Amino acid sequence: MNVRTILLPLTLVASAAFAGAQQTQTPPPQSPPAAQQSKGPGAGADYGHGAGDVGAGAGKGAGAAAKGTGKGAADLATLHPINAAGNVGKGAAVGGKDAGVGVAKGTGKIARGTGKLLKKPF
Repeated sequence: MNVRTILLPLTLVASAAFAGAQQTQTPPPQSPPAAQQSKGPGAGADYGHGAGDVGAGAGKGAGAAAKGTGKGAADLATLHPINAAGNVGKGAAVGGKDAGVGVAKGTGKIARGTGKLLKKPF
């Protein structure tokens, strides 16, 4: 018999035994189920934070408008009508910007919370 005809089957058997021995090792740890993984705040938290952002934006905007109006009134009382108009306009612009930013952020969070609710099966 030829040495190759004896070594080839022995090599295949040894390889199969070695591969089988490696597969019997401990399996890798499995990740926890999806229900246990935290994916951030829930829908209710998103609604609450969104409403808070809308309220904060409205309050900040009202404060800026009042500040501009107060400065404008003071300028008008001291006979500076040009500065008065500028301060009132600036207060209105900053107030509108602050209110708009608060409403946009709040609406985004509320929409995200709604998406989370709709994604859950009933």
